[in-house]
Amino acid sequence: MSESRVRENRMHGSRRRREETGTKSALPHGAGASRRPYISLATRRIEYVACSSNPDGDWTAQQARNLMMQLGDDQPLRLLIHDRDSKLGGAFDEIFRSEGVRVIRTPVRAPNANAYAERWVRTVRADCLDHLLIFGRRHLERVLRVYVRHYNGHRPHRALGLTPPDRFDDAATAARVPDVRCQDLLGGLIHEYRVAA
Repeated sequence: MSESRVRENRMHGSRRRREETGTKSALPHGAGASRRPYISLATRRIEYVACSSNPDGDWTAQQARNLMMQLGDDQPLRLLIHDRDSKLGGAFDEIFRSEGVRVIRTPVRAPNANAYAERWVRTVRADCLDHLLIFGRRHLERVLRVYVRHYNGHRPHRALGLTPPDRFDDAATAARVPDVRCQDLLGGLIHEYRVAA
């Protein structure tokens, strides 16, 4: 067998095995599936996360509508910062502009201009997704929903004085020594500690 033919067999072997056995990945790009976080920069709170294996312009526009409906009038947005991805085109921007939100696009190939989103993606991968085998879109959505609840309610942030985004300080609780209970999430991957009642 020629050397190039051997190389071709090695490159396409896993695809051929999937075709022969009839197995197919639910997320064709695996961990590369699109995860779009919407983060409040003032509080570091994750407001909304959407995921899809093949996002397009219509899908991102629908996620923008979902975010605006979820926030409602209680949490008005002033700015939206996003990268120059072609999926975040005119319809996506227009939904925010119609609500009076100023849309800012980051410079080309400048991930540091959107550092909060980049950091969140790195954090969710390091804390959670790199340790789990995701079986499909619904499984990924459930894992992200649990992780976002943990991130907003329990994970400390340096910028917030080591308090989570959703926690408010209560001096009376901090003064006494509490009875602490541990709850495992995602099969023991994440541990949350709560004061027992």
